[in-house]
Amino acid sequence: MYMAEFKLRYGEMKWYVRRIVEADSFEKAKELAERYAKAINKGEVIWELNDIYEVEKPLTITEEIVEKLEKA
Repeated sequence: MYMAEFKLRYGEMKWYVRRIVEADSFEKAKELAERYAKAINKGEVIWELNDIYEVEKPLTITEEIVEKLEKA
């Protein structure tokens, strides 16, 4: 499982969103995320693929994850 992080831009504002990508490989996940960004770019907000991460428990905050972050 992979997680795509997108940078969204609207005028001078920018923020980030993440989406889960179901794919068999990193390359396929990147391709799907790029296609997603291209397909959703039909309004005033511009989506750009920022990064792809391989994840086991996406968007789940656990004691283990917090401890890893504190040690990093």
